[in-house]
Amino acid sequence: MTPETMAAIYAGAFPDSRAWSPAEIAALTRSPAGFAVHEPGGFVLGRAVAGEAELLTVAVAADQRRKGTARRLLAAFEAEAVSRGAGEGFLEVAADNTPALALYRTSGWAETGRRQNYYARNDRTVDAILMSKPLI
Repeated sequence: MTPETMAAIYAGAFPDSRAWSPAEIAALTRSPAGFAVHEPGGFVLGRAVAGEAELLTVAVAADQRRKGTARRLLAAFEAEAVSRGAGEGFLEVAADNTPALALYRTSGWAETGRRQNYYARNDRTVDAILMSKPLI
């Protein structure tokens, strides 16, 4: 999947947020720690370094939602992180992203903190919920 396709999927999945640009996605995936895992209609971006992995984003096109795509991508992120030597995963998610919170919680991720007013939306701010999970 090209960085342009990933950027378009991200922009459609998160219309109230600043989108990742194709150049930002390409730079991340070219870096030694960065990686992308994708399947038709969705992708995950992450990075793994020093025994830890950070899930940067999961984006799924509207026509691929409610088909298990995000769950498969999350599992693929975890597997890739472990293959890169990560023993623990970290992420942050907007407090109003109910589907993502449900996915992470049912996949074994636990809330570890909160950043107040972290995400800027068009007309408001939203807290970020910090989560982690042992991967091995």
